[in-house]
Order: sequence, then C-alpha cells, then structure tokens
Amino acid sequence: MAVSFLSTAQRDRYGRYPDVVTPDNLARCFHLSDDDRAQIMSCRGEHNRLGFALQLTTVRYLGTFLDDPIAVPSSVLQSLSHQLAIHTLDGLQSYRKGEQREEHVTKIRKRYGYGDITEPPVGFRMTRSLYVVCWAGTERLGSLFDRPTAWLLAHKILLPGVTTLERFIVSMRARVEARLYRLLTRRISMQQKDQLQLLLLVPEGDRVSLLDQIRSGPTRISGPAIRVAIDRLNAVRALGITVPMKAHIPSSRIASLARFANRAKAQAISRMPAARRFGTLVAFVHCLEATAQDEVLEVLEMLLHDLFGKAITADQKARMRTLKDLDQSASALAEACRLLLDPELPDESLRKKVFAKIPRTALENALERVSALIRPPDDVYYAELSEHYRSVRGYLPQVLTHISLEAAPAGLPLLAANDWLRDQQDRNKSDNNAPREVIDKAWRRYVVQKDGRVDIRAYTFCVLSHLKNAIHRRDVFTRPSWRYADPRANLLSDAEWEATPPIICRTLGLPPDPQPILDSLAAELDKTYREIARRLPDNPDGRFEKVKGKEELILTSLDALDEPPSLVQLRKVVAERLPRVELAELVLEVALRTGFTQAFTHLTDRSARTTDFALSLCAALLAEACNTGPEPFIRHDMLALRRDRIAWVKQNYLRDETITAGNATLVAAQNRIALAHAWGGGEIASADGMRFVVPIRTVHAGPNPKYFGPLRGMTWYNLLSDQFGHRRVQRCHVRLVPTPRLSILAAPSRHRRHALLAHRSTGRLRQTQHRFTAPAQAAAYRPTLGRHAHHADPAGGRQPDSIGAGHRGMRAH
Repeated sequence: MAVSFLSTAQRDRYGRYPDVVTPDNLARCFHLSDDDRAQIMSCRGEHNRLGFALQLTTVRYLGTFLDDPIAVPSSVLQSLSHQLAIHTLDGLQSYRKGEQREEHVTKIRKRYGYGDITEPPVGFRMTRSLYVVCWAGTERLGSLFDRPTAWLLAHKILLPGVTTLERFIVSMRARVEARLYRLLTRRISMQQKDQLQLLLLVPEGDRVSLLDQIRSGPTRISGPAIRVAIDRLNAVRALGITVPMKAHIPSSRIASLARFANRAKAQAISRMPAARRFGTLVAFVHCLEATAQDEVLEVLEMLLHDLFGKAITADQKARMRTLKDLDQSASALAEACRLLLDPELPDESLRKKVFAKIPRTALENALERVSALIRPPDDVYYAELSEHYRSVRGYLPQVLTHISLEAAPAGLPLLAANDWLRDQQDRNKSDNNAPREVIDKAWRRYVVQKDGRVDIRAYTFCVLSHLKNAIHRRDVFTRPSWRYADPRANLLSDAEWEATPPIICRTLGLPPDPQPILDSLAAELDKTYREIARRLPDNPDGRFEKVKGKEELILTSLDALDEPPSLVQLRKVVAERLPRVELAELVLEVALRTGFTQAFTHLTDRSARTTDFALSLCAALLAEACNTGPEPFIRHDMLALRRDRIAWVKQNYLRDETITAGNATLVAAQNRIALAHAWGGGEIASADGMRFVVPIRTVHAGPNPKYFGPLRGMTWYNLLSDQFGHRRVQRCHVRLVPTPRLSILAAPSRHRRHALLAHRSTGRLRQTQHRFTAPAQAAAYRPTLGRHAHHADPAGGRQPDSIGAGHRGMRAH
C-alpha cells in the first residue's frame, strides 16, 4: 500500500514554523495569560523562563515540541521576551541542552492537558472524525492530511510522526473505500456482474468497447438522433442496476466514481481489483440513466427550438415573396378608403363612386389577398409547422413512451395533454376528449374545428410549443435527472424554513419582521418611478413605442467612441515588440516558471519520476488540449517524446486530482504577477467573445459563417451558461485555468470533452506571443515538441511549421 503521498513542501511544513508568523497568530497563540505567567515565573533564571514560554507557545501553535526549542522565528522571540521583560538572550543557548528542557515538556503536558495519539480514547475519536470526512467527501489525500492535523491541534494531542499520520490516513481511506464498494455491489446478481464485465470487452467486429459505446451521447440534433439516444437510455435501463436509498451512500461519492468511469479507459477499469471494478461500474450505470435521459431531453429541446425557429423563418420568407401582391392590394384598399373618408361625397353616391374607380371584383380580390397575408400578433405559424408533421411523428411516439414526465402545478395541464397524446399513438381514430386547458387563444383557431372537434395534428404542435417552454422553465421535469430534475427538490422543508430565517437575518443584520424594510423599499421604488416619469418627456434618449401590441420603453443606443490615435499606435508598438514563439515552447516555459508539473503524480507510486518528465508531460497535455492525439509530438530520436513514453504519462499521470492540483499551482503563480493584481483579483474573466471551431461532431456546435466559415463552432459563454438560450451545460463540469496562455480542461462527457479541448488547436487564439525573460531556461527545452509546431505572428495568423500543413479543421481567426 502506497503511504507516501505528501509533497515535499507539505512534508517540510509539518510541525514546523513558517517563515513569517502573522500578527493574528501572534495575538492568538503567543499571548501569555496570567496563568501562563504564573507557571513561567516559577522557573529560575531568565533563560529558563523564556525557554518555558517558547515550549508552551510552540506546542500551542504547532501541536508539537521542537527538537531545537529555540529554533523559532525572530518575531516570536521578540514578542515573548517583550512580554516577560527579558532584555538579554545570552543564556538561551544553554537551555537547548539543559535538563530543564525535558522537565518543562513534562510539566506543560501535565498542566495544560496535552495527550498522545496512542491513548485509546484519542485514537477512537480521531478515527471517527476522519471516517466521517472520508465517507462524506472526495478530498484528495494531500488535502485530507490537514484534517487530522487540525483535529489534533484543536484537541491538544501532540502531532505524531509524519509517516505515522500518512499511514493512518491511507488505511482510513482504504477502509472507507472497501465499505463503499461493498455497499455498491451488495445487491447485484451474478448475471448483472457478467453484464457489467461485458461492458469492458470489445465485441467482435467492433473497434471500441461496449463501455465506450454506451457512454457516447448524441452528436446530432435530429429525429434519428433522438431515437438513438432513447435506445441508449433503454439499454442502460435494461441493466437494472440502481443504488438503493437504504445504502445511505453520499451522492458525491457515487458521482465521483461515475465521473471517473466516464473518462477512464475500459482497459484501465478492467485492471482494477474486482470490488473496485464492479463498484465503479455500478456507480457509473446508476448515474448514466440520469445522464442519458438528460441528453434525450436536451436534444429534444434543441430540436423543438430549431423546429419553431425554422417555421418563423419560413413564414418571413413567404411574406417577403408576396410583398408585391400585398402592395397592390393595399393600394386598392387605400384608394377605396380615401373615397370613403372624402367629406364632399354624399352617402347616396358613395358606393357608385367607389365601384366606378375600383371594380367590385378587383376590390374583393384585394381584400381576399390582404386577409390571407396579414398575421395576428400572436401568430403560431401553424401552416409552416404542419409541413414537418411527418418528421415529428418519427420521434414523438418514442419520446412520449419512454420519457416519463412529472409536473409542477403550472405544468399539470401540459402533463395531461402529454399523457393523452401518448394514449392516442396506437389508435386509428383519436378521441375527442383531449384536455383543452393547454389550448390557448393563439392555438384555438387551429386546434378546435368548427364542429368542436380537436384537430390532432394542430393539437400535437400546440402541446410541443408549450412543452418547449415548460422544459425551459422546469414546469415539467423528469427523474432521475441532473439538469431536468424537480427544482423544488432542494428547497428547505417547513421545519428547516422556520429555523433558518432567524439565523440568516442575524447574519445579515436584518430584523426578523420584513414588513418595515419592504415598505421602505416600496416607497423608494415608487419615488424613483415618479421621478423618472417626470423627467421622461424632456429626455430625448428615452421614448415609449408599441412592440407586438405592448408599450415598451426604448432607450437610444450610445454612439461608439472612436479609438484615439495614441491607442492605435500603442497597439501597433506592442504587437511589434512581441516575438513569435512556438506554442510548445510557451507551455514549457510556463512549466519552468511555475513548476506545475510537480503536481502530476503517478497513479500508484507517488514518487515515480523519469528523465525529462516535464517534457513528456507537456507533450501529453498538448496532445489532449489540441485534440490532435500524440502523433504531432512524437520524436523517435528523443526518449521523452516517444509514443510509449507519452502514452505511459497519459495513462498514469493525467487524472482529475492531478489536473486540479496543477490548476491550483498555475492560479497561484498568476496571483504572484503584479500586473494580474492591477487587472483585479483574478475572479472575473471576459469570455463572452471566445469562439472556436469544433472539428468533431457535437450537438453543442452550430454554423456561423462570420466566425467559423464553412465549419461549425461554438461560443464559450453559450456553452457554459445555463441561464439563457437552449444550449446549456452545467458549469461545474468544466474547469478552466486562467493562466498566462495555458488552459487545462476536463469535462465529464467524452464528446463534450473533446469539443471543449478542440479550441486549443482550432479556436480564436488571436495572439500566442510571449516574451522570454529567461532564455537560458527556455533553451533547455529548445527541441520542438513534434513536427507540426505552430508560430504565432502579431497579426494573429498561425503558420504550420515544417512537414505538412497542419491538421484538418485548423483555422486562424
């Protein structure tokens, strides 16, 4: 069992003073109370008193006694000597080897109640505390090490040796994982174990395992894609594997195992011990049902969005084609209205005058054409939608049959209509008892026929229209689900709600009764509205206009400011000074400057390293980030860049926990840059304009000739945002590190992960210049990583270097 998981910095920091003790810590741990002074003054000699004070405050601050009791920071020594009015430190060296030192340790332990970890009650209490943390959380071993250290310090237990604590944590984590795997696999049968084992095998005639097939989600937005996604959902359900609620396994542990299985290679999972292998697969299948069901609804939501959007576009094009007929008919009707409004024409001869100027037949034809071309304000574009009824019938029955929806009170009429449509699938003639609460005024003219019967085709599109909006608002939801679950599920219960407001109000400094504050805000809002209404007539930049039959406040757009010549000249000078640099060299220099490669540890042997490890690791990271695979980086004349070395690094060093640790190192390195502090605290990023071509097939990419040319791509903000729009991805599944030109990304889904990582090679990387301030260090890794290195020039173009013209899908924007 590997027990050495601490980094060198953690090992050196354990039970030792930092270089600087903060004033807060000096006041908290090194202030001597009256009782402390009484114990100190019982010692003879100033050197013994100061030594006793040093030992007392050291064990209070560090939790242990130092081998050299006077090896403390100068600020600590000055603080204690000042409190004890000791002005000379000449005799302190003799305290280091004196007999009083050990007597003071014994006295401090007895007087202040410091115990040892070997005492049975202490070991039991610490084991229970750490067990709860390991069971409920998924912290890395390095982070977990600080938990028992803090517990020991808080309970006045002397710190044991660092290896003792490492072995304790590893054994505790092993106990927790053994229990976790046992609970996960307790209720699965031998037949289900055989089915799980088959997931790791490659069927005859295929190139990938069943696991890779079943975890690959939809890549198109179409009716056939929905049917394939539903077949995948049914295949997951057919396994019949669930985790019972009675097991009381934290959802975070199950989700962590599922994320690992979703990214790990089937071969790596198959090499695991049996308990861990089946436990990981059970957690994966348990979570995969929710993921597969979410992806069905996600594609359905996108498909309905495109369906109704295309109907609007088709109607607008049709109206543009009939614009000439509309002008002629409107002109004839306008001429007739002029005669009607002429006050000089008597009423008796009005009809004769109108028909004399415009024949009756022409007037009837004009009125008929105008009636056919006008659209009501709430038009639903049914004529264009009905042309797609056949394609809707290709996937809607399967959606209604296999996706079970539930609803909030606002979605109950829609849920009833959805159930009625499902019941009509196998009937030759539909019933006339369709729920009509879902039929609003805009759809009534198409759905309800003259005899009062329901048109099933129009009713279907009416239900789909409301379903599209209800899914977006979560008026309808499904389970199990991650994204489309019941939004009320995480609300506080009545008892929790009653207990929470006092705590929150006390924290925020608000009174328990909200009415006075609401009245004050209402008065302030009313005053503001009245002030705006008073000034609005004199404000040329604000006006009211009717938009779709409603009064809307229109604000005049601000004029764009011209760029001053000084800014244009500055941009030109900066661009000229930035040197051209290879992307690989940029990553290598970041590695040299920050040392983030030290965060990547071996899967089993934490201290395993090899020659030129940083070079191999950067090649593996670039292969993943550029979405090109290892081929462009392979150099057979360099051991660090051979295919087997890069594959070994990728298999053993690229994991969630190592990427997270590397991210932390990079963020900390950026935080040390003075310019980064001048731009803010590093907590805000402008990513709205980041667009990149996606060279693989994914449902999250779309066409945009302005930015992507003939290819498909995506906008970074649209991909991450789950607030607006129909393409939404949960933010917690993506990690972006705002480093000086290096991003390490990871996402749960394989196709989504590749889509995100693709932007390193195909995206809007306008300028990848970097100034080398340490040329000697950069020269250490001067050999280029592979044959397709790219140079960046100040104009933003990227030119393939040496062999070949780059990879398919690479574009400069």
